[in-house]
Amino acid sequence: MEDQIEKRVKAVLAAVFDILVQDINEDLSTETLTNWDSLRHMNMVVALEEEFRIRFDEIEIGKIMNYATVKETIKSKLQS
Repeated sequence: MEDQIEKRVKAVLAAVFDILVQDINEDLSTETLTNWDSLRHMNMVVALEEEFRIRFDEIEIGKIMNYATVKETIKSKLQS
């Protein structure tokens, strides 16, 4: 069963990248999604920061280039 964090991450990604929630899976990345450009990447960062009330540092912003890493980074930040 998908947890609430994953549902919220998927909702944000779907809105930012203008895709369907059900199209988001572990393979989603800058390499598999043609409209994941630098502007949408920063829009995603801001939207995730607002949704989860967290802040990404510069290193994290550079690393969250796929769904799996986004999800794990947020889970890690929420646990600390």
